[in-house]
Formats: sequence, structure tokens, C-alpha cells
Amino acid sequence: MAKELSMTSRVGSDNQRYGPKGERLVAGVVPLSADKTRVLLIQSTHRNGWVLPKGGWELDEATASAAACREAWEEAGIICQVEKDLGHIPDTRPTTAVTKNAPKASYHFFEATVTEERTEWPEKHKRTRQWYAYAQAAQLLNSRPELLEALRRSSVKK
Repeated sequence: MAKELSMTSRVGSDNQRYGPKGERLVAGVVPLSADKTRVLLIQSTHRNGWVLPKGGWELDEATASAAACREAWEEAGIICQVEKDLGHIPDTRPTTAVTKNAPKASYHFFEATVTEERTEWPEKHKRTRQWYAYAQAAQLLNSRPELLEALRRSSVKK
């Protein structure tokens, strides 16, 4: 990552990319240890539980993978190397679960190897991060089908 890492998380949706059906384009990473035995999860800020680093792909970002790496930095304090495109995962929530704060989304996940964990990062004050083996991570992501699918598609040792 050649450019300087910002210690400020991006907020707001002014710069947000949307798909052809008005869905929010979200990019994320499945951050793996170098030996692929563990995955790094972060605490959700919206409800109790653990999630994968992800967030909106913004207009000034050339690629979804660049957005995914920025989100990994802001939310988890990690520098990562994208290894593989895990493809698109649809938002399977029923329409009744879609709200103004959580609009319909299209998820694009990437498998990434964590190359560095920093001690200070933009969202350190509101999130913790924790390494998990596949079985435990899968259990923790169970209530989020799109995150579980991304984990399943990755080459983490199952």
C-alpha cells in the first residue's frame, strides 16, 4: 500500500457506488493467516456478534478490492494482500429486513492474507478483532448468510 493510511474512517454515503437495481455495492475481505488455518473477525458495531471487514465501495476507488483493503484497514487495523476474488454474493435478507440504514446490498468478497496487524487503527475505539479457526468462525457468522458464504468460498482450512 503505497499511499499513507488514514486514521479516519470514511462516513456517509455521498461517495457510495450503487448497482443497476439501486443496491449498495459492498466490498469485503476474508482475512486469513498466512498458513490459512485462521480467519480474523471483527466486532460488529450494529449488534452483538462478529463480522468480516466490509463496507461501501466508493466512487474514488478504482476497484472493489481496493475498497475491501481500505475497509480491512479502517475496521480491523490490518494490512492485507488480496489473493483471490471470491465473487459476488447476493443480499438474501427479506425485504422486511431492509431499512434505510441497511439498504439492499450486493457483496463482493476477496480472500486476503494478513501481512500486518497495527496496534492503532481508525475504528479501534469501537471494535475488537479476534482470530478464529474455521469451525468457530462459521458458527459466529451463522446469522449472516452472506458472510458465511464468503468464508466458505475462501481457502481457509476447514
